[in-house]
Amino acid sequence: MAAADSPSTALRRRDLCSRGIRLAGKMRADVVDLLDAYVEQQGLDASASVAAVEGVPLAAVERWDEQTGTQRLLENLAAYRAFRALLAQMLEEQREQLGEADAGLGRALAAVLLQVSAFAYHLEELLRLESRGIPGEEEDDGPPPPPRLSLFEQKLRGLGVLRELAQWAVRSVRDLRQLTKPSPATAAAPGLAESP
Repeated sequence: MAAADSPSTALRRRDLCSRGIRLAGKMRADVVDLLDAYVEQQGLDASASVAAVEGVPLAAVERWDEQTGTQRLLENLAAYRAFRALLAQMLEEQREQLGEADAGLGRALAAVLLQVSAFAYHLEELLRLESRGIPGEEEDDGPPPPPRLSLFEQKLRGLGVLRELAQWAVRSVRDLRQLTKPSPATAAAPGLAESP
């Protein structure tokens, strides 16, 4: 039986979701800027088609409206943990390829990596509020290293990672907005004032 949230829990959830929406919006803006710089610096065509990249979580989901709040949070958390590992790998490859030749791109990648880490932590806070255990990261060192890619394949993979991260930021905003809506169980709970 679902009990209604206490007013303080509901207020805390709303506050965390509002801050998360702002964080995700800022992250998306920064990722779009990074994507533009990345495409230019790597000599790629901005409209280049990139096949699904192994290890990159897809933001699209079937029956999005049927997911529970906890499912949304868990999928977001898993995605941002994966992006954290992928961005760290991209940053390492960037340093190997360019050294200090383009420190600006490296700084932008590092800044987005920090935002992804902060957002993952924020999602963990929301899961704690929901009284859900936080799933551990199965791989402490991130995903297994991918097969050695050519320089061009690395560039395309980076493009795919950044594009999908931008899409995840949009999805995260939608998911967090959905969490701020009263659930049918809490809206119908006895004792809540109903407006005429």
